[in-house]
Amino acid sequence: MTNVVLGTATPGGGFPLYGGALADTINETDPALNVEPRNTKGSTENIPLLEEGKLDIALVTGEPAYEAFEGIGRPRTAIKIVTAMYSTAGMFAVRPDSPAHTIKDLLGKPVAFGAKGSGLTILSRYVLDGLGLDQHKDFEAIFLDKAGDGPAMVLDGRAAALWGGGVGWPGFAALAEKGCRFIAPTAEEAARIRAKHSFLKNTVLPAGSYAGQDKDVASVGSWSFVMARPDLPDETAYALARALDKGHAAFVKRLAQAKETTPANTAAAAPKPELIHPGVRKYLREIGL
Repeated sequence: MTNVVLGTATPGGGFPLYGGALADTINETDPALNVEPRNTKGSTENIPLLEEGKLDIALVTGEPAYEAFEGIGRPRTAIKIVTAMYSTAGMFAVRPDSPAHTIKDLLGKPVAFGAKGSGLTILSRYVLDGLGLDQHKDFEAIFLDKAGDGPAMVLDGRAAALWGGGVGWPGFAALAEKGCRFIAPTAEEAARIRAKHSFLKNTVLPAGSYAGQDKDVASVGSWSFVMARPDLPDETAYALARALDKGHAAFVKRLAQAKETTPANTAAAAPKPELIHPGVRKYLREIGL
C-alpha cells in the first residue's frame, strides 16, 4: 500500500470538496494507493509544503502555480503537475440595465475585484495587464474583506461590476439569481492577453452555468492543478494518473467539476510538457497523448 498525503485548503471551500472526491476515486480505483486529504491554508501554503516534502501531492490554483514555475517573486519551483483539475474563465458581471457592454466601458468605474489575496483577483490583474490596463490606475478598484460582499455592491450601485470566474462561483450565483450580464474579453482582446501571458488559455463558461445564462461565454482563464513534490516516485505518479483516468466516470458522479480532470486537458493545460511529472508523462504517452 502506498500512502499519499494530499493538501487541499481551509474547510468549507471548493478545494476540500474536490480533494475528498479525488481521494475517494483513486482509493476505490486502485486499492494499492491510499490518498489521505489534509486541510491546509490553500495554494500559497501548498507550494512550499510540497517543496519541503511535507505533502506528497496538493491542489494549487493557476496563478500561484504560474508564478512558482516562472520564479516570479520567489525562486523557480521544482514541483510537477499530476493532473489539470478544472479551468476558471475570468469575466465581469454587471446588472442587466448596465450601460457597459465591453471591458472598455468599465474604465474609470468602481469595480469589485474580490479579496486581495484571492487567485481570482490575481487572475484579473494578468487579464487586464494583457490589455495594457491596471486595476488601480484604470478603474476605481474595490478590494473586499469578504468575497461575499461583492454582489450586494453591484445590486445597489456601489460597484459597476464584479470580477469573478468559473462554474458555480458563489458571487456570480448570487448576482445571477437577481439578474446579471457577463462581460468577457473579445476574441481580439483574448488573443492579445494570451500573447502576453501564455499560461492563460482560451476558456468557456458553458451555457446554463448560472441562472438566466443561456449562451456560452468565451473568455480567457487559468487551470488549477494537482501538483506533486519534486521527488515523488515515478511509479506513484504513474499510478495516480492511471487511477484518475480509469475512475473518471466515478469521479464525475461525485463532483460535476471533475469532468474537466482528464489526461487530454492535462497535456493541453500544462504551460510546458516538462512541467508534467515524468511518471504522468509516461502514462500520457501510453494512451497516445
